[in-house]
Amino acid sequence: MANANKMNSATKVKVLCRIFFANIFEPKSINGGEAKYSVSCLIPKEDKKNLLAIHKAVEAAKEDGKTRKWGGKIPPNLKLPLRDGDIDRPDDENYQEHFFVNASSKDAPQVVDRHVQPVTDPMMVYSGCYCNVSVNFYAFNANAAVTLYNSEISLQAIGEELGLNPIKVRKLLITAGVYESEVAEKVKNTFEEYRETQDY
Repeated sequence: MANANKMNSATKVKVLCRIFFANIFEPKSINGGEAKYSVSCLIPKEDKKNLLAIHKAVEAAKEDGKTRKWGGKIPPNLKLPLRDGDIDRPDDENYQEHFFVNASSKDAPQVVDRHVQPVTDPMMVYSGCYCNVSVNFYAFNANAAVTLYNSEISLQAIGEELGLNPIKVRKLLITAGVYESEVAEKVKNTFEEYRETQDY
């Protein structure tokens, strides 16, 4: 328990950032998936202190994933959460000269003001505001989902095994290119197009 708590602490970081796509008061469903609260956190590229803290938390999450998810090895083509706005959002001037992290949760985030008093009015905190956002990084095991799927196990059973809902499992399999159907192909194409312009 002590080691688990230490790891959870290492993978958490408070990010001073500017927020966009702020679905923090009402959850939003993307492409018919489970509705979640979400936000995109923009960090200026010259903010070395914040970026270093994020890097350390991501490295801690990778080490945790290596032990608990990936059988002792970090995947070679691991998709990392810290992304370059100049590359991934070239048409959005807000993302220029920034790195960004997309965060989401099934649970409503606690939104408070500088006096740590609850904020419930969406007009008080919205896209474009500067905020301190607490983010916890963790690892997904897409490879395990693929292995189970190739063993002809149902999406429901895979979800129960990995602690994910079937919709999330299907998305992982579609992204991995192993879940094939006419609908899956449309979902994959739509997802790729949507990812270029929206938070997800």
